[in-house]
Amino acid sequence: MSTATDQRYTIISSDTHAGGSHAQYREFLEKKYLDDFDAWREKYKNPFKDLGDQRRWRNWDNDMRNGQQDSDGIVGEAYAGDEDATLDQIDQIVHTELAPALLGMDAMATERCWQAGFPVTFDILRDRRLGLVALAGVDSAIWDAIGKALGQPLWRLWGGYRRTVPLIAIGGYYGDPLGPIEDEIASYVEMGLAGMKFKVGGRTPAEDAERVARARAAAPDGFKICIDANQGYTVPQAIDLCRRIKDLDIMWFEEPVGWENDAKGMRDVRMMGGIPICAGQSEFSPIGCRNLMELGSIDFCNFDASWSGGPTVWRRNAAIAHTYGVAVGHHEEPQVSTHLVASQPHGSLVECFHPKRDPFWWNLIANRPPLVAGELQLSDAPGLGWELNWDYIEQHRVRSD
Repeated sequence: MSTATDQRYTIISSDTHAGGSHAQYREFLEKKYLDDFDAWREKYKNPFKDLGDQRRWRNWDNDMRNGQQDSDGIVGEAYAGDEDATLDQIDQIVHTELAPALLGMDAMATERCWQAGFPVTFDILRDRRLGLVALAGVDSAIWDAIGKALGQPLWRLWGGYRRTVPLIAIGGYYGDPLGPIEDEIASYVEMGLAGMKFKVGGRTPAEDAERVARARAAAPDGFKICIDANQGYTVPQAIDLCRRIKDLDIMWFEEPVGWENDAKGMRDVRMMGGIPICAGQSEFSPIGCRNLMELGSIDFCNFDASWSGGPTVWRRNAAIAHTYGVAVGHHEEPQVSTHLVASQPHGSLVECFHPKRDPFWWNLIANRPPLVAGELQLSDAPGLGWELNWDYIEQHRVRSD
């Protein structure tokens, strides 16, 4: 792009460092360009020197950065925090496919924006989940901007049923990475969490029943325990486990059976096992979840907005679940799930990890609210209401080659 030196222009930078010192960028150049860069820099005179005063610290100072952005307009900020190896591909989809499709549209037209972005899932030669995650991040940011524009938190805009929601930890992993089961339970109690989701499905039903019994014995009264087999059992094995732990007050049994015929398998476990069944996180769309509900396979649906296209489509699924009398939760991602689940009359609980296993929730959110009696208290701050910890983000930023 070329422009006259007296014409103001905006740099949109994916690493939020537009305006930083030239010297800081030298290390990212290929060696063959260094001499030309040094020669250019020696002669360079900033035509916009008036913008180089103390305001340059906006690149590192969170309050200054937010204030300056807000003075220029409304900025929607969100993240999808369950990806790793595919980050580069998702970033490319956001910038090369979603941005051209959405720029210039009315952000308030959320359904139209979502539909305009949905074609990123159409490439049959690419993992469909990549497009869905990219769309989810953008959809979440659009909703954050809408909340800010209206001065309302999203839990209220999406239904406002309550402003608190129980938060549990995902744990109970084999090998005791967080110490013995009893110590792990004690750590969650100390953190103020409402309960935990405990891993089963990797051992025999008898062995897993013994592990679940240890967890229940270690937990205080009122401590919620869900179990999750990650599709690890056969139908007879799952029913066997249910019968062994039927008196341990298990809130739900998640994805109890193998994926190849899981809808009918879960229905059978639900009918014969006597423990409520949870699933939905492995579905790509509300239609997949509706099929589980129609067949009578689930009591709780933990459809994942960050894996499946964003809050817009999660809310569609929540409406379907309400007509079937199925409660809704969410797979991980408390930065968005808290608002979604709290907004609904049939909302259940939300999930996080122990900070040693997944530190995002505990470090990316600078103003994470306290837990009160196991419930996360959502504020009246507009949009998602989160202030991102940019020091932490910069510390762990990954830059593409």
